[in-house]
Amino acid sequence: MTNLVNLQDVSLAYGPLVLLDKVSLGVDEGERIGVVGRNGGGKSTMISVLSGFTTPDSGRVVHNRGLRVGFLHQRDDFPDSTVGEFVLGDRAEHEWAGDPRIRDILKGLLGGWDLDLPMSGLSGGERRRSGLARLLVGDHDLIVLDEPTNHLDIEGIAWLAQHLRGRPEALVVVTHDRWFLDAVTNRTWEVGRGAVERYEGGYAAYVLAKAERDRQAAAEEDRRQNLMRKELAWLRRGAPARTSKPKFRIEAANQLIANEPPPRDSVELVRFASSRLGKTVIDLKKVSVAIPERTLLDELTWQLGPGDRVGLVGVNGAGKSTLLKILAEEREPDSGTVRTGRTVKLAHLSQNIAELDPAMRPLQAVMDVREHITIGKRDYTASQMLEKFGFRGDRQWTPIGDLSGGERRRLQLLRLLMDEPNVLLLDEPTNDLDIETLTELEDLLDGWPGSLVLVSHDRYFLERITDRVLALMGDGSLAFLPGGVEEYLDRRAATADEVTVPLGASETAAAQAPAEQPAVSQAERRAAQKEMQRVERRMDKIAKREAQLHEQMAAAAEDYTKLAELDAEAKTLTAEKDELEMVWLEQAELIGD
Repeated sequence: MTNLVNLQDVSLAYGPLVLLDKVSLGVDEGERIGVVGRNGGGKSTMISVLSGFTTPDSGRVVHNRGLRVGFLHQRDDFPDSTVGEFVLGDRAEHEWAGDPRIRDILKGLLGGWDLDLPMSGLSGGERRRSGLARLLVGDHDLIVLDEPTNHLDIEGIAWLAQHLRGRPEALVVVTHDRWFLDAVTNRTWEVGRGAVERYEGGYAAYVLAKAERDRQAAAEEDRRQNLMRKELAWLRRGAPARTSKPKFRIEAANQLIANEPPPRDSVELVRFASSRLGKTVIDLKKVSVAIPERTLLDELTWQLGPGDRVGLVGVNGAGKSTLLKILAEEREPDSGTVRTGRTVKLAHLSQNIAELDPAMRPLQAVMDVREHITIGKRDYTASQMLEKFGFRGDRQWTPIGDLSGGERRRLQLLRLLMDEPNVLLLDEPTNDLDIETLTELEDLLDGWPGSLVLVSHDRYFLERITDRVLALMGDGSLAFLPGGVEEYLDRRAATADEVTVPLGASETAAAQAPAEQPAVSQAERRAAQKEMQRVERRMDKIAKREAQLHEQMAAAAEDYTKLAELDAEAKTLTAEKDELEMVWLEQAELIGD
């Protein structure tokens, strides 16, 4: 195996902050490395040194002769040109339009764009996608990506993961998206305190190996170890699709989590939520919202119940943020009604957050809301909560005006949680959070009794925090997805055109895909659809009965005998629902929907 890059005793510091301290490592041909660590710990600096863009204070960086490095910075300068000129360079139209790889990149990242648009007219996110497309169009020996999933939706992230898996180049990627790390990497580097720790495997294997190292060494950071064990327990008990990857040692994992409880007790949390919220949380009835171009919500009827933890997915512009605003009563629907329970105390984290007084300190800002908070069965002070959200030591006293945008967003999220709401509406809460802070947030939300609606492109976080997934499919409807995000991606793929002509290309230039033969007969398809309808009707009945049980459990909070009976019935219904979901998925897979 050919060695591409070597770092030998490399050191680099900015003033008193040492980011790299005599680091030695290398990248070989075909390796796929994920880089993790706290924000500000030196991840971006390390890959910049690795790529030859930053000169270290001491040590050597040795590149293989003729090494071609493709580097995606977090912030790039863009020339005054059109999108097509920027992404495709001087390639003739017949050249790039006849190349399946380039067509796939344009469709995956710039689908529907006019290549004659000026780069100066694009938003920051659109420029970012253009920069990623330009890099992927080129030929390299080593691809280095700094937060490539920023500004990509779930579909775009899934496409990028599949695309990178099919490329032969070595890959080094910095990202906080843990699903993406598992999907594309086979090694993990953890950067922090001037050192780079190396682990075999993707993110899940890294969690196991790090937990084992901590246990064997009797690590001082006991709290962080417990968080990793809890996360590992979820990984091992999670969705069936996750169990096949990655292939770390099953016996070691099972031994490590043998005495670890499930991440959260859903039945207990629902009971608490019912007692706090009552029967009605938020009910939508025949709600419609339209914008000049299209209808976002078309006579939507939906009920958010006590203890519901819902993940909301959909393409950009489908209306996810609009739906959250309607649930928060920050926007009136064009028609229909929104009914909110009398005991609801709602908190909405939107993508546009109000600015705090720049002279105020983070600890003051949190203590202004509340000095102590109880989550589940644990009590926390304002200072302890700030530490969980990455504000350690003197950072709790840094003027808010000197904080980064990501730190200010973290602070706003913490202030919302400190107000002890019983309904949370979160619109992209993971933006600018590093993996350690994400894990802390997940741990807090595990014990939080209330109703939650989450919009996030972070697939790992969404699957970890929510119990079911709903999708705005772009036709004004809200679809229940028993198969979660994977089912959403399958549905989106099924509705996409079989052949998409690249932007600006003639139809003759794009290769035509052969028509696929149906995998099942029409009779089998009808039978499968009929069975799916039967399952959906039964699941609707189960959902109604579960709502009744939740109400009865809240009323019988002091009658432990009655509560045990209701709890037993609820568990039976949950087991039946799980079986029905598997039947539904089998039939959906049969007909390819």
